[in-house]
Amino acid sequence: MAATVPLTPPGVITQEFRTPRSIRRGVIAGVVGNMLEWYDFALFGFFARQIGEHFFPAHDPTASLLAAFGTFAAGFLMRPVGGALFGWVGDRYGRKQALVWSVLAMAFPSFFIGLLPGAERIGVVAPVLLVLFRMLQGVAVGGEYMASAVFLVEGSEPGRRGLMGSWGPIGASAGILLGSAAGALVNAVLPPEAVTAWGWRIPFIAGLAVALGGLVIRRHYVEQVPHQAPAKSPIGEAFRAHWRTMLHLVGLVAGLSVGFYAAFVYSTTWLEQVAGVPAKTALGLNSAAMLLTLVATPTAGWASDRFGRRPVMVLCAAALAILAYPCMALMAKGHALGIFIGQGALALAIGAMLGVLPATMAELAPWRVRCSVLSIAYNLALALLGGSTPMVAAWLVARTGHPLAPAVYVTIASAITFVAALFLPGFARHSMTKEFQAARPR
Repeated sequence: MAATVPLTPPGVITQEFRTPRSIRRGVIAGVVGNMLEWYDFALFGFFARQIGEHFFPAHDPTASLLAAFGTFAAGFLMRPVGGALFGWVGDRYGRKQALVWSVLAMAFPSFFIGLLPGAERIGVVAPVLLVLFRMLQGVAVGGEYMASAVFLVEGSEPGRRGLMGSWGPIGASAGILLGSAAGALVNAVLPPEAVTAWGWRIPFIAGLAVALGGLVIRRHYVEQVPHQAPAKSPIGEAFRAHWRTMLHLVGLVAGLSVGFYAAFVYSTTWLEQVAGVPAKTALGLNSAAMLLTLVATPTAGWASDRFGRRPVMVLCAAALAILAYPCMALMAKGHALGIFIGQGALALAIGAMLGVLPATMAELAPWRVRCSVLSIAYNLALALLGGSTPMVAAWLVARTGHPLAPAVYVTIASAITFVAALFLPGFARHSMTKEFQAARPR
């Protein structure tokens, strides 16, 4: 009888034992690269006004801003493509390969955005290239976040998947915080005219070195997989056998998609327009509020291990739906303390949702197609809801004349997540412990 050869993707090991050292290295590989990618991706939102003036000059500042936010959204429209592409790579060839290539796909478009001449120098070619580079960024980040989450959850011990999975969004939040801090630093050091003229480019150009640092860290990590045959067509199997799960996941991500980008990306521009808060102050308060997500995220991950995913998700969605309007009303008054309290409360609710989602999502899909199912569903939600949030919010304010219209949008999206959370199973639908049993030494 012929010996059975396990179909293990190249560059992986099949040992189930999770030593403290291997877990620590896995956390570093998952978090640092994630942080660096999101630093690059989020910069666009923080400098939307300056980018709009350079690449979409218009007599009406609102039209210029909407065009810039439209380009911001274009990156999100490519996220499902990136999710499908890198999800396929992760399911077929290993999670590590998806993470390595996604870092490279992010580094160079960010660098080129920093060097790209404006419309006043090269005409219509400038906005066309800007949109192209932004779309490439969308492909990269679409493959990064869920692949990183799966990588972390699968590498954890049973009973600690919520806490371990929370390291992924910690990395993403830290990356966005780093981008916000870079924006605040540039605005603090340079006069407004210099920031608009050329200073906004500095964080983009520096992002090349930042992202390549993540590549070095990830190249030397060895992942673990079970002795199972990977799916021959992960994307086809995901849509054929798990489309209901993907629809459920879109609902689970709806509140986070709208809430996060309203509270931390659009808010800096919104505060400047609605309350006359200087960009320097808005970015500084934004960075301070985002620090609170780094506390709420692991706390919620731990709580989901202790009390279950469903009750924590239900509580997070309810909190965001209830808090959105009063918190943004407090922020709209323009007082620094009120802005911090309002944005800080939203940060706690959003951070908690970020913490519980990775393990919740990973436990709903089987190993063979887990990267594809999660990446496609998550990025579809972000493409339809998250990336368009700044543009929709700006349009709502301009159309209705009501500065708190974005808060209503956040409430509606969070209500959808609340309903989706009620339909979560009381236990993991797919046992990761059983998936990895075949990998134990005999």
